[in-house]
Amino acid sequence: MTRPGIAGVGMLIGLAEDENNELIPPLARDALVPLVEQLRAAHEKVRELDHQIHAWHRSNELSRRLETIPGIGPITASAIVATVTDASLFKSGRQLPAWLGLVPRQNSSGGKDRLGRISKQGDPYIRRLLVVGAHAVLRFSHKAKTAPTRWAAELLTKKPYDVVAVALANKMARIVWALMTTGKRFATSPAA
Repeated sequence: MTRPGIAGVGMLIGLAEDENNELIPPLARDALVPLVEQLRAAHEKVRELDHQIHAWHRSNELSRRLETIPGIGPITASAIVATVTDASLFKSGRQLPAWLGLVPRQNSSGGKDRLGRISKQGDPYIRRLLVVGAHAVLRFSHKAKTAPTRWAAELLTKKPYDVVAVALANKMARIVWALMTTGKRFATSPAA
């Protein structure tokens, strides 16, 4: 039985290390052992970098403030702070999500405004982190405690899930801009 993903890798490592297992021929086992060592080294390096990012996050006040936004954790907050070094360069909260590519493409002609898919013009890594964070918020939106979460939960009744996730990521980017420019923390006040 084959298992895809991380479960399959773990099973493969176990098979490669078990010298008494007859399912894998010795030649194949000899070929797998260096791959297993590379996987372990890569995993250790990722863990080490993760610890460094978390340590930097804990030492940076702005990064800790951004983490208070639902859907933004230490990795996303650290990436935003490292990339957007001066939020005052954006004149309004609308410009940051536009810079990240979280706004619809406009195809206007003859006085008719037509909005298309998101532009995807900005940093793909931060955009992806924000959308993944928005998916996490949406997953628990039925327990809405904050205004953006309630807004997203209501929008889910009218729009497709992925469209709402991108809209929520856009809203999260606007909140990021507001926190970066005002120096405040995100307040988890109920919706009005």
